[in-house]
Amino acid sequence: MDCIKIGFYSEHNLIQEGISTLLESIQDFHVLIKYNNMDKLIEDTDLKQIHILLLHLQVLDKTVMNVISRLSNKYPKLQLLILSAEKDEGNILNTIKAGAKGFLAKDSKRKDLLEAIYTLRSGHDYYSKSITQLLLNKYITNIKSDESCTENQGIKCLSSRELEVLKLWGNSYTNSEISEELFISVRTVESHKNHIMQKLNMKTSVDLVKFAIRNNIVDY
Repeated sequence: MDCIKIGFYSEHNLIQEGISTLLESIQDFHVLIKYNNMDKLIEDTDLKQIHILLLHLQVLDKTVMNVISRLSNKYPKLQLLILSAEKDEGNILNTIKAGAKGFLAKDSKRKDLLEAIYTLRSGHDYYSKSITQLLLNKYITNIKSDESCTENQGIKCLSSRELEVLKLWGNSYTNSEISEELFISVRTVESHKNHIMQKLNMKTSVDLVKFAIRNNIVDY
């Protein structure tokens, strides 16, 4: 894999230095730009070279939503990954609607950050466990009164191994945990997930879990 070029914003210098040091310790990563001023970040033409932009945000207000929307529109190839302790469901959903491709909540760990970056670079969205659960709870609430949502389309095109991976993923296993459970490498897990998404014509991990719920592959 080519070097993943990363940009990082945080108004807290200590957090910026700590996470930047962590990222720079990974051979595949290169932190190209660091900012603690949002206005200067938006105007930085170096963003054209960035693959992943990490935004550490204290609050998710209208100003932040506007920034996310402007960045995603101005740099459509840029993958925006949000780090925030925000708990409000509406605000979290609004960041995704505004163009964020990933969201790491306060329960996220080092491995989640690394997995998120690799996943976004592969062209897929990534949400930490608590955010995925939030999105699924909202989805489940919406379909509970609609029994016609159950379908079997797509299952027949999946191999038995892909169904195993999908079931574990739907039960909130990380790539590493799936790897350990099935005695396969993390790379193989990622390959299976990519094939599943291609076969089912899906772009996000949440859509994948929704499919598993609709088809009774996992129970919620």
